[in-house]
This record gives sequence, structure tokens and C-alpha cells, in this order.
Amino acid sequence: MIIYIVIGFVVLVLLYLWFTYNSLVTLRERINEALSNIDVQLKRRYDLIPNLVETVKGYAKHEKEVFENVTKARSALMNAETPGQKSEANNMLAGALKTLFAVAEAYPTLRASENFTHLQEELSDTENKISYSRQFYNSNVLDYNTKIKMFPASLIASQFGFGEKEFFGTDSSQKEPVKVKF
Repeated sequence: MIIYIVIGFVVLVLLYLWFTYNSLVTLRERINEALSNIDVQLKRRYDLIPNLVETVKGYAKHEKEVFENVTKARSALMNAETPGQKSEANNMLAGALKTLFAVAEAYPTLRASENFTHLQEELSDTENKISYSRQFYNSNVLDYNTKIKMFPASLIASQFGFGEKEFFGTDSSQKEPVKVKF
């Protein structure tokens, strides 16, 4: 009788280990998927930016520094490898794009251009998708990081090399309230 209890206990422990390990793998893969979704949207934005820059260049030839900043930020984003680097490069590109749109505001004929308007709408749609992808990624990172820190799953996580994942953050300038002028 005691042997059955011991065997039952060992089976329960093994089942717990198995389910916990598999849930950690599932969470880690969701994070990888979410990061991949962010990459897809960042690539989409990366592809839209040259068209937008060329459209604005046609109207604002003397704004060379703005175009150089957008190009540098775009390159930095494509060369980023970790979520932290991607987040930092994304913030730099967001700032450069704000400047580009501020320049565009000074050119009424550019704002009226159908091509510019279409590109601006595409970029806005992409920015929304990036935002949703970041939220999905950060939600999965939260679940994963919480699970690997909770006892007894933390013991299994440490034994099998499940380390903490980095959130995809924003810089402080993106946390400031938006100023709307009419």
C-alpha cells in the first residue's frame, strides 16, 4: 500500500514538472511570436518611410537634417537585435517622424497631396499595429516573468534555464500628454 502511495506521489510530482515545463515553453514561444509580430510591423514601417521621405523631399528640399535623422533612425531600428535595442531605436524613429510631420505642416500643398495623405494614413495604421503588437508582447512577458518567479515554478524555471525577458518600453517623451492645437 505504501508503495502505491509513493508511486502515486512520484507520478504527481512528475506530472507537475511536465505541465509546468510545458507551460513555460508555451509562454516563451508566445513571447517569441509577439516579438516577431513587432518585427513585422516595424519592417512595414521601415518600408513605408522611404516613400514618405521622398514625397516630403519634393516639397521641402532645404530640410536636409530632418531627412538624415529619419534615415539614421530607420537604419538603427533595422540593426537592433534585442527588445531593448529595438525599443530604443523605435523611440528614436518616432521622434524623427514627429519632426518630419512637423516639417510637412509648413507646406500646405504637401499636406493636400494625395500621395502624402495616403502614406500618412498607412504609417498611422502601422503605428497602431505596432502599439497593439507591443501590448501583446508586454502582456506575454508579464505572464512569463511572473510564472518563472513564482514558487515552485521558479525552481523548475531556474533548473531548465528559463530567464527573465525584457519588456518593450517607451522613452519618457512618449509618455507626455499630447498637445493639440487648433
